[in-house]
Amino acid sequence: MNEKQLVVGIADMKVCRGPGRLITYALGSCIGICLYDPMIRLAGMVHIMLPNNMEGSNSNIFKYADTGIPATIKKMEVFGGVKSRMICKIAGGARMFEVQPNSSIGNIGQRNIEAVKKVLAKEGIRIAKEDVGLNYARTLLLDAETGTAVVRSFGRKELIL
Repeated sequence: MNEKQLVVGIADMKVCRGPGRLITYALGSCIGICLYDPMIRLAGMVHIMLPNNMEGSNSNIFKYADTGIPATIKKMEVFGGVKSRMICKIAGGARMFEVQPNSSIGNIGQRNIEAVKKVLAKEGIRIAKEDVGLNYARTLLLDAETGTAVVRSFGRKELIL
């Protein structure tokens, strides 16, 4: 079995056609968004850190939900993906630190979850499955052959999305 495995870094995006896997590590408050076109077995994954791009055009677009998700969809379309066929699965958005109730930091994980859902809704993409929130980090894998996503967390049972 000679399948490729592409690592999606923090504030990064990769696209892969099966057989192969996309994997991202250390999803704390960050969110991994998996997009999959089953017709042509095309997988895309983006690892966003923050809800909104306040830096403008000179920043890394994959760092933010509002710019990273549309850019990932566009990249998949370049490879023949069709938005209306895309299946989406998300993981992450944990509350990694206890913050004071009225802190300006707020719960970044929760804000990320809300932003990701808003952007996907705007794009007309439904979330098929998710594993978000709570207070632990996750590793997310996406199989480009089957569209199966797997979430691994320390001390927890593997979760199939």
